[in-house]
Amino acid sequence: MPRNPLLHYFPNTASQHLSPILSPFCFITHRRTLRMEPTGTIVFSTVGRCNYGFDIFSVKLPPTFFDDDDDDSCINERCLTDGVSVNYNGQFVDDEESLVFISERSGSPQVFMTRPGMMPGSEMLPSPPDSLFHDRPAIKGQKLYFISAHEKPDKPFKSWSALHSAPLGEGKVRRLTPPGSVDYSPAVSGSGKWVAVASYGSRSWEGEFHELKTDIVVFPDSDPNARITVCQHGGWPTWSGDSTIYFHRQADDGWWSVFRVDLPPESELSGAPFLPIRVTPPGIHCFTPATMHNASKIAVATRRRGKDYRHIEIYDIQSRKFHPVTELLNPNFHCYNPFFSPSSSFLGYHRFRGESVQHGESIIPHLERVSSPVNGLKMLRINGSFPSFSPSGNFIGFNHELESKVGLKVLKSDGSRRWLLAVNRSTFSVSWSPVADNVIFTSVGPIFASSETTVQIARVTFDATNFTDDREEIPAETKLLTKEGTSNNAFPSCSPDGRFIVYRSGRSGHKNLYIIDAVNGEFDGGSIRQLTNGPWIDTMPSWSPDGKLIAFSSNMDNPADPAHFSLYLIRPDGSGLRRIRLEGVEDTDGFSQERLNHVCWSGDSEWLAFTANLAGVTAEPVSVPNQYQPYGDLFAVRVDGSGLRRLTWNGYENGTPAWHPSGSDVEFDIQRLNLKDAQLVGDKLTGKFDEPLWLHCDIY
Repeated sequence: MPRNPLLHYFPNTASQHLSPILSPFCFITHRRTLRMEPTGTIVFSTVGRCNYGFDIFSVKLPPTFFDDDDDDSCINERCLTDGVSVNYNGQFVDDEESLVFISERSGSPQVFMTRPGMMPGSEMLPSPPDSLFHDRPAIKGQKLYFISAHEKPDKPFKSWSALHSAPLGEGKVRRLTPPGSVDYSPAVSGSGKWVAVASYGSRSWEGEFHELKTDIVVFPDSDPNARITVCQHGGWPTWSGDSTIYFHRQADDGWWSVFRVDLPPESELSGAPFLPIRVTPPGIHCFTPATMHNASKIAVATRRRGKDYRHIEIYDIQSRKFHPVTELLNPNFHCYNPFFSPSSSFLGYHRFRGESVQHGESIIPHLERVSSPVNGLKMLRINGSFPSFSPSGNFIGFNHELESKVGLKVLKSDGSRRWLLAVNRSTFSVSWSPVADNVIFTSVGPIFASSETTVQIARVTFDATNFTDDREEIPAETKLLTKEGTSNNAFPSCSPDGRFIVYRSGRSGHKNLYIIDAVNGEFDGGSIRQLTNGPWIDTMPSWSPDGKLIAFSSNMDNPADPAHFSLYLIRPDGSGLRRIRLEGVEDTDGFSQERLNHVCWSGDSEWLAFTANLAGVTAEPVSVPNQYQPYGDLFAVRVDGSGLRRLTWNGYENGTPAWHPSGSDVEFDIQRLNLKDAQLVGDKLTGKFDEPLWLHCDIY
């Protein structure tokens, strides 16, 4: 199994329709009058996203930049975006630094445009009104091209990403990707006649994310159905004129490299696919290429052996020489996804903004509003993991940093104030007692470990009246509920009456579910009993608010695969075990693909929210910071498996949701972060995030 802790906390999967074998349980479910749409507030986490702080920067390249004796210190960079929101994946519209780019300032990735005279302001460009994800925008000939993921594919385990176009100044949007196909990373040729994409075609995603198994596909803008696979195995295409395409892929020797394919005259394209030519050498990772207008040089993001940061360099194809750019300016910042202006006088890229001179110190808000696809459902991203609401909903307990020993933190549910619970141990997962404002349950010990490793369930008590503005740290008492030597005990969830805890334990040699006394645990006459039993993994249980059911993740249907998880329900007395079969997902779609986890209940016990891989990968993972499982999006479904809803759209890994029944108790005004006189509430933005952990630089 993978060793990184979040690989166990952020797995995802698909599920299916209800089994007819479990008809008694189904009868109970179908007697309810189920809500048509989920309501309430869901708080969740996203790996690394809170620390991105991306802005788009521009460097003007002097005519002598490529001279061997040139003084490279003469180059300077300029920020082109607002210095507040997360802005990335830009393209120049002209040589005046007009820019089309993606920004998440509105709560989802949307297409914006800015011009020199209007900065730092910008305007949102037209897109499908129901789309909550956009990527890789470009403007050519007064037409906007972009990726959108608002249309559901023909089957599960496929990405929703598809290419669209829209004339500027008009609201009409045209889908260029055929129905049933998946496209990423579009590029338009010099004349605007041709479009290239990294495409799965109509193939299904097979679960990979280190490198997507896409092909380079070309089609005329006038006829999107006349698609030609010009090269197999490649991503992130970029044009040189109308006849040469550069792209990245991992070479046979293990190094990510840039390749090119030279296209024959249009009449001879029927001979595709064509043999690609490797452009960049082994010994250095090169990806996300962008071509200069003269075709003799390309800009690439690089990872060099012995270097800790991704940087933008320009590679001279003829001299085979690299010219560093961003390392000269900001050696300790990762820089991403370069692009040139039409005449190549400007080079653009995005990076962590650092200390923003024009906007002052950047702040990560404790809570951030995320656009929701459901009117009655509010979505909030927390700067942390494993949130859990207090009984009143006025507070949220959570883990701020999973690998630290600072203990638990408590956040006021409007995002305005945060306190430290002085546990002074390494903790993970949080379950606030539904009946006690002063009791939180957590796991104490290593956050990812084998069945035999000692991890214990703890009851944390404190005085809730201490949550006042004049305090930073709240005294807390920690009581262990499980005995030393009982192996790996984790992921507690409290019963609605506060009397019992369901949790996962490895004490039998396998990770199954147990129920334990919530006050005394295994001590002083407290009770413990095993709920599930088998040579597989049952994990992350969640007790329904009405007390009737426990939802959890398990690989019991495929125990040989430790990465496979489906959703299951069981009564607290151990009866009625069944797998939830999600609407539209059949067994023939393959259990081995299912990665579903982090289940939680709606307040009325009618809906479940969870993390899943049902929507595949939304963007090329090599182009973003590390996401342990970048296919992790949140979904909601009714208890009977019907009404499946996708809740998040991005290239990140979302997980650990918590659901409060009220849709109005939690308020967060993101606009206050733009007010200089307002008190900023949150952590200092540090830009602390990782490169993809699978992008090794120790290949020989």
